[in-house]
Amino acid sequence: MPDPELLTIGAFARSSGLTAGALRFYADSGLLPPASVDDSSGYRYYTRDQAERAVTIRRLREVDMPLELIAEVLVPGSRDAARIIDDHVAHLAHRTRRAWETAAAVKAALGLVPPAPRVCLNGPVFTAAVEQVLTATAQEPELPVLNGVRVEVSADGVVLTATDRYRLSTRTLVPTAPSEADWAVTVDADDLRLALPWTRRRHDLRVSTRAGRVHLRGDDDGDARECRTLPEPFPDHRLLLASLPEVRTRALVARNALLRGVEAQRDHRVRLDVRGSGVVVSSAGTPPAPPVAAVVTGPAITIGFATTTLHPAIGTAVGPDVMLDFAGPHDPVVVRSADDGDLTTLVMPLRAEPEGRAR
Repeated sequence: MPDPELLTIGAFARSSGLTAGALRFYADSGLLPPASVDDSSGYRYYTRDQAERAVTIRRLREVDMPLELIAEVLVPGSRDAARIIDDHVAHLAHRTRRAWETAAAVKAALGLVPPAPRVCLNGPVFTAAVEQVLTATAQEPELPVLNGVRVEVSADGVVLTATDRYRLSTRTLVPTAPSEADWAVTVDADDLRLALPWTRRRHDLRVSTRAGRVHLRGDDDGDARECRTLPEPFPDHRLLLASLPEVRTRALVARNALLRGVEAQRDHRVRLDVRGSGVVVSSAGTPPAPPVAAVVTGPAITIGFATTTLHPAIGTAVGPDVMLDFAGPHDPVVVRSADDGDLTTLVMPLRAEPEGRAR
């Protein structure tokens, strides 16, 4: 008689989500041998402790992992298990992308009109993200692309970017459904502003592009909005971000307190003195105010800004705190939302005023 604690192959199959045939296959391959086999009947029996291994095998097979790789993952104490899984998933993603590219090439060769590339997003989240980066757009007739929001769609997410040369804001969103292809456009900022009250009321939003237009459509009705795209090349913001100098001083400060300090200044130029455990905001013609409490690491630094560039960078941050990264008095300052690290704004400082106008 078999041990009453043992499970028959049928009972073990039900508990692990595998079929009896699959269990026999994994037993014969050496991945999951039964705990006991009846010599006379050939019946296979399993222990409850084997269920976790069986479920792991099932899950790895669901992502098409070969048996030899599963065997490596299941080696007790393996230090390579995580890397093997990540490499396999990356390989799947590469194959999927190649499949989409091949399918697009075949459809083009057959003269089929490809569907407009699109991505699905949460409407209120998209709206809030656009509002955050719109503050970095500018109306400049000689550079119309600065009045645009760059939308870059890839398997990694959706990146929204805007810059007026004095600020650069970039925000990453996770789509509710991934795009079938990588694509990028620069959307007219004025058209986007007009569409935002509508997008805010759509829980599900489909964003697509075709023929010089970006189409915004909700899943709950047939209504839609259109925005023009800008043909001019967008500034190489990725190169700028990659070229930022090393951070020397960092300050974590309460967002609203810092914002009130900036709003209290009477001059169009404000100065931040970052030192010790606080940030002092000052300007010409304004009485000194108490420092704003901050967690400061690195050497003290004094740096000046135009109020119209610093205020929006702080005001659009998410959460109660902002993190300020300083490389030097003449280098861009990186403003990040401590509770939402994927929103990043670069702010260009002002050169020091001539000595005769020093405060």
